[in-house]
Amino acid sequence: MEGNRCHVVVVGGGIAGLAAAWYLRQGGEDVRVTVLDGARRVGGKLLATEVAGVSVDAGAEAMLARRPEGKDLARMVGLGEELRHPGTTQAAILSRGALRPMPKGHVMGVPSDLTSLAKSGILSPGGLARVPLDQILPATLVGTDVSVAAYIRARMGSEVVERLIEPLLGGVYAGQADRLSLDATMPRIAIAARSERSLLAATREIAAEAPKDAGPVFTTLRRGMGSLPEAVAAASGAEIRTGVMVREMRRTGSGWQLVAGPVPEPEVIEADAVIVATPGPSASRLLAGEAPLAAAELARIDYASMAIVTLAYPREAFPQPPTGSGYLVPPVDGRPIKAATFSSVKWPHLAEADPNLILLRCSIGRLGEEAVLQRDDAELVALAMAEMVEVMGVRGLPRDSRVTRWGGSLPQYDVGHLDRVARIRAAVAAQPGLALCGAAYDGVGIPACVSTARTAAARILDHLDPTGEWQKKADSLTS
Repeated sequence: MEGNRCHVVVVGGGIAGLAAAWYLRQGGEDVRVTVLDGARRVGGKLLATEVAGVSVDAGAEAMLARRPEGKDLARMVGLGEELRHPGTTQAAILSRGALRPMPKGHVMGVPSDLTSLAKSGILSPGGLARVPLDQILPATLVGTDVSVAAYIRARMGSEVVERLIEPLLGGVYAGQADRLSLDATMPRIAIAARSERSLLAATREIAAEAPKDAGPVFTTLRRGMGSLPEAVAAASGAEIRTGVMVREMRRTGSGWQLVAGPVPEPEVIEADAVIVATPGPSASRLLAGEAPLAAAELARIDYASMAIVTLAYPREAFPQPPTGSGYLVPPVDGRPIKAATFSSVKWPHLAEADPNLILLRCSIGRLGEEAVLQRDDAELVALAMAEMVEVMGVRGLPRDSRVTRWGGSLPQYDVGHLDRVARIRAAVAAQPGLALCGAAYDGVGIPACVSTARTAAARILDHLDPTGEWQKKADSLTS
């Protein structure tokens, strides 16, 4: 503590760590915040760079608009006028050799409208015939968390899992439905699994309850989601230090001591409180000495790697310009590309930046498919180009390309994830002046990460000022 000012260190400069820094500063000028990140830049998986002269996201390209945390943060740091909505969200699935429209009324791939499912052609006749048997089969008793695949396969058959569920979950987690937790990744379906006999009937109810005029599902920023971290960092007023790798944390009589930098020349940083906003593996290493139970649980969270290949084609390269937002690919088909997004169709502001270009991105890599990511950049670009030739009939070469690799970037919410997170938080709660936030806990999207940051900041401010005066100051600043 310096005079009357408390010093809080945030370890990790991704969007969760930066949001935590911003929320901490809403407690007033009595809090000094330092953000430490081992990378050369802040922002984590949010990054936008130019492709063919247009700023295009290299990481997450959007955030859920129906969760307020991300949009609210963007507005509070001065980016409200930058928010943009998609021109279309009509996606397809590349199934059984053709692009087929997503069926209407699905809930994370679980169908509710059998007529729309049949018209889509995504399933084979046999797979389609299996789905309505859910309505006459005995109940599938689910008392504890199970994998997504185990429950949905029992109710609707393997093809629904392979050709609908897997591609959607692959787009979010780059994971496997046989491992992913039903409770953590499909909470509404999980509730139905404990109370309803028919999954089809439950999904119809969920789809019917969805608001019809809730507005766009997704939103982005004019200069890309990659512009959000810089704005949050600047608005936080925190000291931002990049290239500083924290190697160790230990409790002191009055707070925390962090050891950073190279072993021969360590830097010791004193803090009254610490927020750890790094991925699970690095958080585990930092907590090993003071919160070993939390560290052990964090170490058990697997992470998937992926790459994004962005291509910029002249518009005339497409025999017919794409009309949808993109398509997903079921892993059962064995293709290296797991998804393609037609960025300049999905986001009209990108088309306005250069009407003669079609910008698109191909996602490569799922959990267990790391071998394809060992290929060099040129080979990954060639895979994406071959995909566009085969699926879209593209002619000629792109004007520009970019390969962005995200190693160990997506946490896997395996069966039992919610219980694991509860154990982590219980262990951390026993350590005064310590909090966690990030994608490893309550959701991998930007709003979920921001929500964990707000909770972590509130925990630290409560620790520093149990009177609650900070909350009054924060309310006045954010109202």
